[in-house]
Amino acid sequence: MSAVQSVQFLYSISGFFVGLLVGLTGVGGGALMTPVLILLFGIHPATAVGTDLLYAAATKTAGSLVHGLNRTIDWRIVRRLASGSVPTTIATIFLLSRLDIGSSAARQLITLALTIALFVTALTLIFRQRIVARLALPVTALSSRQVAVLTVIGGAVIGVLVSITSVGAGAIGVTALVLLYPKLPTAKIVGSDIAHAVPLALAAGIGHWYLGSVDWPVFLSLIVGSIPGILLGSYAARHIPDTALRMALAAILIVVAAKLTFGLLPSSADLVAAQAAHH
Repeated sequence: MSAVQSVQFLYSISGFFVGLLVGLTGVGGGALMTPVLILLFGIHPATAVGTDLLYAAATKTAGSLVHGLNRTIDWRIVRRLASGSVPTTIATIFLLSRLDIGSSAARQLITLALTIALFVTALTLIFRQRIVARLALPVTALSSRQVAVLTVIGGAVIGVLVSITSVGAGAIGVTALVLLYPKLPTAKIVGSDIAHAVPLALAAGIGHWYLGSVDWPVFLSLIVGSIPGILLGSYAARHIPDTALRMALAAILIVVAAKLTFGLLPSSADLVAAQAAHH
């Protein structure tokens, strides 16, 4: 096996395990794949985000099919989230187009936003039950119209986060839905979140493609591994309690965010060498 084939194989293995986590918990796509591409493979942050977004659109389409067959998607919620997230995604991509997406400034901006998003995601995973318990009473007093409006606003916020970092549609989105729709079964919360991530990631991914921040060979290698992973995870989601998985995932995200915080990213020379290697 050549060096290039070995790297492609590692991309596929990474895609499988991330896809498995996404299917099981609705969390872990951008929160894990983007840092993996940056920290382990030395890919530029903008390219990592753009490639991961198209990867997420493809894998979550597969996951949505499984959840759809299991009837664990609330399409009303998906429409509400998308009506907020898609417009803000388009607006955010437009603003990013005003920057030089490959510049050092863009790299620092995306890294900073990604670090913050990872910490927020980890804390959300750890304290989800406390957050929901603390805010449950005020939320129950909301009218159905207010819940609908807050769902759209939540989608809008997630659209911005995902467009810049590819993180946010998982743990943050799931927690918001658990809070706003407490009577909805967990399987439907996860299924609805995954279904919403499809148009969101597709819109953001196409935007990054337009900006030139998508690596197609890496994308294809990730897909080869991730489709089986998310299909298996989505099938098993109804049978496996996710508390231990969420705690383990939160610990991983904190470690990854700490690495980004303390500047353990590859150097510019490493980035150039890595890009040249897989091209």
